[in-house]
Amino acid sequence: MDTLETRELRYFIAVAEELHFGRAAERLGMAQPPLSRAIQQLERRLGVRLLERNRRGVALTGAGEVLLHEGRAALAATTAAARRTRRAAGADGPDGPRGRLVLAVKAGASHELLQKLLDAYAAEPGAAEVDVLPSGTCEQGDMLRDGRADVALMHTPFNSLTGFDSEELLTEGQIAILPAAHPLAARRTLTLADIADVPDLPLARWSRDGTYPPGPGPEIHDQTQLAQLIALGRTMAVFPESARAWLWAEHTAVPLTDAPPVVTHITWPAHSRSIELAALIRTATRL
Repeated sequence: MDTLETRELRYFIAVAEELHFGRAAERLGMAQPPLSRAIQQLERRLGVRLLERNRRGVALTGAGEVLLHEGRAALAATTAAARRTRRAAGADGPDGPRGRLVLAVKAGASHELLQKLLDAYAAEPGAAEVDVLPSGTCEQGDMLRDGRADVALMHTPFNSLTGFDSEELLTEGQIAILPAAHPLAARRTLTLADIADVPDLPLARWSRDGTYPPGPGPEIHDQTQLAQLIALGRTMAVFPESARAWLWAEHTAVPLTDAPPVVTHITWPAHSRSIELAALIRTATRL
């Protein structure tokens, strides 16, 4: 039998991630014996061994690794379907029910482009309500996959667009954002080599997938924290040119002559059939 239930996937994923039946049962809020039986029944139905059990603990087999990867994607898809279905119901407006779209944007992205997009779309007949959801550096893809967002503004080369449809909206250069009093701030241009190893001004480190890249710079959680640390002379950062819009008086932006261009894309799940989303995409590509 090739059909899997979401309950079975949740059980298996908990065991596969914890590699311990007791911890998995506690995480699921159930007793261990029925969890063990459920996994054994799943293995019998699939006709494969998913877990190796011995006195040292639990380990995934090759088949188990595959089911863990595929199961996570399947559960994310079902969660996304439920979230998007609820949003599609919308709220009643003067002309009937209006849908709702969630747009994920990276903190510090172009405010001008975003405002133009929202204003132009709001003027369209039957436009849905658009909730703007700020996110971390690399979160937008996860938010599209699990249904927290319907559409996102993503930026190459920083974001991967694999698995999504997209349209290019804007290409711009990059700048180094520095404390205004630092000697490098007096330069007309800089290169990546110029800012790679500045002992008194290490580059800020943004979280990527919940971890931080190695380096001496401070770990940055949000744009306000970054802006303050730059103003205090503790760090610097690299952003697209449009980030000039949020700079403080204590900051200076210097163009980076050899940094790759940043391309802003409007991005959405390839399987989407939302009429409201299609209208938003058309509006974006006309800007």
